[in-house]
Amino acid sequence: MKELFETARKSMEKKQDLVFVTTISSSGSSPRGAGSKMLVLENGTSYGTIGGGNVEYVSIQHAREVLKQKQSCTRGFALHPDQVADLGMICGGDVVIFFQYISWENQDFYDLCTRILKSWDKNENTWLIFDITEETVWKAGLYEEQEGLTGLGISDPSPLLQTKAVQKVLDGRKYYCEPLVQKGRVYIFGGGHVAQALVPVLARLEFRCVVFDDREAFSNPQVFPEAEQCILGDFNRISDYLSIQPQDYVCIMSRGHQYDYLIQKQILTTPAYYIGVMGSRKKKEVIRQKLLADGFFPEDISRITTPIGLDILAETPEEIAVSIAGQLIAERAKAATR
Repeated sequence: MKELFETARKSMEKKQDLVFVTTISSSGSSPRGAGSKMLVLENGTSYGTIGGGNVEYVSIQHAREVLKQKQSCTRGFALHPDQVADLGMICGGDVVIFFQYISWENQDFYDLCTRILKSWDKNENTWLIFDITEETVWKAGLYEEQEGLTGLGISDPSPLLQTKAVQKVLDGRKYYCEPLVQKGRVYIFGGGHVAQALVPVLARLEFRCVVFDDREAFSNPQVFPEAEQCILGDFNRISDYLSIQPQDYVCIMSRGHQYDYLIQKQILTTPAYYIGVMGSRKKKEVIRQKLLADGFFPEDISRITTPIGLDILAETPEEIAVSIAGQLIAERAKAATR
């Protein structure tokens, strides 16, 4: 998502108009849900996706028409059996797509992109809000937890600030709001082969990764260019270097049982949302007994997922990384429904 706003800003700097194509509502088994987004330029080049297939193809063609007309609009696709067949698709459902025309001279949108890109570097919940009362004139705003709302004059935007995209009427006006950045990090303890395969995958999925290791060769930006941060520290004193929050994920994959045990012992005292440990079931039982002897209760230890990752019979570091990423996607989706 971040890349879309970077591309939008660069395009405007090159004096190129563009269209943001956003799914603002969906039902049934439509390809992607509300909030999916792509960017279309005048030459038909697109970035991002609203689900692929012919709906996306038709949307790209319609976006090019919007660029000619220089006027925003919405378009609905009622994907019932006949329409599904016409569009060459196998899934049904209804989608409403908003085509937002952006002139390269639109300084307000350029400034909004700048604010969005700055917000991406903060560990802070952020929402993108549009006033959609008038179909052809959509005004945009950004809500950040610390800064509040900019760009729109809504007396109380709190009903809009949900974990999923929503549409609501407030003070007689209709708004569409989608979560843009959700705070929370993935702390990866141990920078070995699996971590090196995992971080690029998670970064592509918009997880913010922090790698922690006590060896410089396994905790530096050259090895993990996609990581938000690399920490060279002591596994015995994790809290000296970082503070785990309730929305954070922890993946433990250090170089030995003893280190894994030391890390788990400390992480269990934090409010981490997810704790996953790489290793065999035999290793799990050995460490479990140690933690019980340390005074932890079975319900404490039950917070730990081990072996980490989905059971897809993964063997290589790359396969294990995919299994872990799949599990974190599922956990993130669960968190969004709480």
